[in-house]
Formats: sequence, C-alpha cells, structure tokens
Amino acid sequence: MENKSYSQVMNSSSSTYVRSLAKRYAAPSKMYAIRHPSLPNYLALIGGDTFGITSDCTSCRVGGTSLVDQLESAHHSWKAYMEGMPRTCFEGAEHGSYAKKHDPFMYFDRIRNDNGRCSHVVRYKRLERDLKEGRLPDFGFISPDLCNDTHDCSVGTGDRYLSHVVPALLRELGPHGILFVTWDEGSSDRGCCGVAHGGRIATIVAGPGVTRGARGSSSYTHYSTLRTIEDAFGLPALRHAAGARPFDALFTHAPRIR
Repeated sequence: MENKSYSQVMNSSSSTYVRSLAKRYAAPSKMYAIRHPSLPNYLALIGGDTFGITSDCTSCRVGGTSLVDQLESAHHSWKAYMEGMPRTCFEGAEHGSYAKKHDPFMYFDRIRNDNGRCSHVVRYKRLERDLKEGRLPDFGFISPDLCNDTHDCSVGTGDRYLSHVVPALLRELGPHGILFVTWDEGSSDRGCCGVAHGGRIATIVAGPGVTRGARGSSSYTHYSTLRTIEDAFGLPALRHAAGARPFDALFTHAPRIR
C-alpha cells in the first residue's frame, strides 16, 4: 500500500476493514519506512538495502542478491503478483495503473535477466487462479495498482480493496503462515533505528500464530519485515535485516515455516 502515514490510515473512519484487522491480529505502533520516495522502501523489503537508490528511477538496476536468491537456494517457491502489469516480466516503466517503481523484482539483474526467475513476476489475474486452485507459492508479494494501493486514490478505496483480497489470503495461510499488509512510506521524515527516515506507517501482521491486538513496545522498520520472513524460512539475514528487530514479540511463538 502507498503513501499514507500511520494516523491517516489507523485514525481514519474510512479504514473500517484495516482497523478491524488490526484488532484481530497485530499492528506494531512504532513502525517506520526507510526513506522517501517509494522505490527504496520496496528494494529494502526484498533486498535488505536501498542500494544507494534515492529516487523512483526506472532505468536503475541492482546487481546484488535478494530474498529470491535465498528462497530458491532453499527450494522454496515464490511469485510476485503485479496489478495492472500487461504481461509477465514486463520491463516498462509504466502501463496504465501499473508502475515499475512498485515492483522491486524488476530492478534486480539476477531476476530480470533470468527467464526462469522473471517468469514468476506475473499479472495480478494469476492470484485469483492460484487462490482458487490452492496453489499459492511459499512466498508471495502483491502490489496493487496505483488506485487500489491508495497512491492515487483514497484510503477508503484501499480499505475496500483489502477487504476483498485479504480474507481469501488468510484462508490459505495454513497453520504457520504470515500475511503482512504494509504501507511503503509515510508523510513525514520520522524514523528510528539509525536506518529509517521515511515516516511512521501502518502495518498489519496477520496469521494464526499472531497475538490478538499486539502492538509491540519496540521500534520496527521494513527491514524487520524482511528479517521476520527470513527467520521464518530459516534463511540468513540480508544486509540491514541482520540488525533489524524481527516481529517475534507480536507472535505467541516465533514463526517457523518449513
């Protein structure tokens, strides 16, 4: 989700579904984006760094490893569902309501230049089919389009979108799965932890192992999300994720996916 501060989401009367989700599951109260604008936050979520990128560039590239390298090395399946993307592995900067800056996978050389890997960056319509057939990958990443993610449209629009897609995802998590719903950046430069300066943001951590209503007393960042995913899969922490605090305190027990 896009470009809204914690208060704009969690204090809004238009966020009926998101606020109900936060009560049912966990919503860290001290969660911060890495920086502005959008793209560095997306790279941080799967790469553990911003790689020196400070803009929403569309021709820039990342030569380093990502969560995809780790998942494939451990024989875990993955897929990225991109709403508005016209075709699998689309390299263009934009197409209608799709924006490359919200698709971190297409910036990594080791994904974009590998036909096998790139085939996992797919159109959003594949999500409906995978849900219906019970074929979700071990790790999935979903980027809504520029309206549903609240970039160009209201908080209420995003809330309605989430109220349709999240229940279906929750039903498929299984006994150990985790779902993260997060905004990429806030409207201020608030931050924490020496690495985050992108504003306070709303994030929901959902799943059967989450402590109901947990808020956490610690400060967290997008690197915390990556660290929690890596820990759950038994993977080493990438770059800044190694120094990030995972969301363990929000769970009844530390999540483990094998």
